[in-house]
Amino acid sequence: MTAPPWTILRQAGVMVILDVRGTDLPRLVHWGADLGELDEAELATLPAAGSPDPTHDSPAPVTMLPTRAQGWAGWPGLAGHRDGRASQPLFTLTAAGTEDGEVYRYRGVDAAAQLEIDGELQLTVDGVLRQRLTLTSTAPPDAPAYTVDALTALLPISDHATELLDHAGSWAAEFHPQRHRLAQGTWLREIRRGRTGHDSPLVVAAGTEGFGTRAGEVWAVHLGWSGDQRYLVQRLDTGTTLLGAGEILGSGEIRLGPGESLSTPWVYGAWSDAGLDGVAARLHAMVRRRPQHPRSPRPVVLNTWEAVYFDHSMKRLSALADVAAEIGVERFVIDDGWFGARRNDRVGLGDWFVSPDVWPDGLRPIAEYVRARGMDFGLWFEPEMINPDSDLARAHPDWIVGTAGRLPPPQRSQQVLDLGNPDAYAYLLDRISAIVAEYDIAYIKWDHNRDTADPVHRAGPRAGRPALHEQITAAYRLMDELRARHPGLEIESCASGGARVDYGILEHTDRVWPSDNSDPVERLRLVPAVATLLPLELVGAHVASPRSHVTGRVSDLGLRLAVALFGHSGFEWDLSETTPEQRRRLALWVALVKDVRNLVHTGTLVQVERPADPHTTMFGVIAPDRDDALFILARSAGTARAGDATVRFAGLDPALRYRVERIGVVEAEPVAHRQAPVPPPAVLPGRALMRAGIAGPSLHPEQAVVYRLRASS
Repeated sequence: MTAPPWTILRQAGVMVILDVRGTDLPRLVHWGADLGELDEAELATLPAAGSPDPTHDSPAPVTMLPTRAQGWAGWPGLAGHRDGRASQPLFTLTAAGTEDGEVYRYRGVDAAAQLEIDGELQLTVDGVLRQRLTLTSTAPPDAPAYTVDALTALLPISDHATELLDHAGSWAAEFHPQRHRLAQGTWLREIRRGRTGHDSPLVVAAGTEGFGTRAGEVWAVHLGWSGDQRYLVQRLDTGTTLLGAGEILGSGEIRLGPGESLSTPWVYGAWSDAGLDGVAARLHAMVRRRPQHPRSPRPVVLNTWEAVYFDHSMKRLSALADVAAEIGVERFVIDDGWFGARRNDRVGLGDWFVSPDVWPDGLRPIAEYVRARGMDFGLWFEPEMINPDSDLARAHPDWIVGTAGRLPPPQRSQQVLDLGNPDAYAYLLDRISAIVAEYDIAYIKWDHNRDTADPVHRAGPRAGRPALHEQITAAYRLMDELRARHPGLEIESCASGGARVDYGILEHTDRVWPSDNSDPVERLRLVPAVATLLPLELVGAHVASPRSHVTGRVSDLGLRLAVALFGHSGFEWDLSETTPEQRRRLALWVALVKDVRNLVHTGTLVQVERPADPHTTMFGVIAPDRDDALFILARSAGTARAGDATVRFAGLDPALRYRVERIGVVEAEPVAHRQAPVPPPAVLPGRALMRAGIAGPSLHPEQAVVYRLRASS
């Protein structure tokens, strides 16, 4: 098949131009703004379409899989060998074509290395560029296997990008944005935890000088994978600039025999000329188009963890269910402690049988009690983990991941269960499925509370061989099999908080728990950060206890209610301790959640930078037709100025008139003095609200207001 010399993909204001001249793999010569109609002569004059000058030190062209054999001096797309040979592959294009104007596929072969590469690029209708690579060994049966050391998707971007943004973090402190100057060399982030990690970059974005939430040109990538991962940004001495992402493979983990293949995880790229909010808008639109994306209203949740911890009893949990039902909760989830000898976090993990000591009649009484009060019933599992002090570990010590003769260093008194072991996998599928069926479980909170150390198989024919790639794919498969057996079952991805937040896990789950830290001041930073990647309906947002169980901070109820509006809302609090007046207010808040959740869960994220008032945070959502909006403005610390800076909104329809009012149920409790009165609703054009704004609310530290803006005739 002879490929045309140029291929152009265009969607939603984004244009991708591929140079298919010659015998090399395609070259991506433009990814960014739609440049309009260009003929072949004009395409050939694009800067990245130029050919190297053989008389000078000019760089080799950047193909979709650049390698050293073609003179490429940058990060290689493929690294591997056949027992030390075939280490410098050079692919020749044999086929290329476009399907439906959206998906571009190409194939290259290296007869000497006996390899074949298949590439797939998709520019979605939302303007998101997805890329996936599949490497196949074409060697005869008697040839050595091809060891894949790395297979990395690389995307060239404009050399006008000068700044980088990613995220850093730790347990209960995920998703802290950090910025770097993009300079010559390689900037590298690697996560080697066996899960996405509390320190996940989330997205890696490169942009023009000073790019922000609403301005600047930005190129961003995200890797849809829940195991070890690598992100890189590289600028060569020529100015050639690349974004890259890929799975980190263990030494000798992937060895391709004749006809065997390895496919990379999807790498998602988003370009925007409207800052990070533009990136988020493209990614959110793509995620919301998935066939498995939640379509029904997200039920208000009560999770029992911070309410009771391991103190389970029918009396205790039925009292909690009574209050939950009274205030309008729709989903009741029992957390850790219902099974085996699990009276603390040091024993019983893996023994997925209802504890007769705690629940002598099984879970049916509490499940029926919950459903009789109009709530569906959910349950916590941690399938991929095991306590050494458990019946399962005593019966099957060979099911624990790690080198034979020793255990990996303990974390949280637990180890990792080898899902690549068929017997261990079958046990989990059988036990979880049996519990779901017996108690009509609607929702699983699926936890993952430790990193994977020493990720090798302990026993069997693969003892000592790397196990992590298979561990991740088996976890995905286990979730899918459970959902296939139990249609309608929803799964939450929790990993000691936000250590497994990625598009890979979201192919198999219905929401994520972004952090074990529900302190509302911390969530003011975390929510807009994670919302760059995920629409809010996929992000758990709970009202927790007055005193944070993580930070110890005591927060006003109004602030906790205001922040928890922005996400999949619920509670992580012992509501049986609340007063009648608090319950009345909580019932009003739950009614508010139900009123605004369609807006929050379908709207466009808008972040408002406030450089004149750096201790405030403002973000919100705007309905697709821009006739409805919800914004939060919160103060995290005091300021030297008197009062808050003017509140200017963003993203509104300048021609519409909006009725602006503050939502009373989330206002702070009055203080002894200087409590500013709540102003009456105002009606102003969107243009005025965005350019002039309204007066600031004079917030004290750790207070918030929420504004509802609705189109007014």
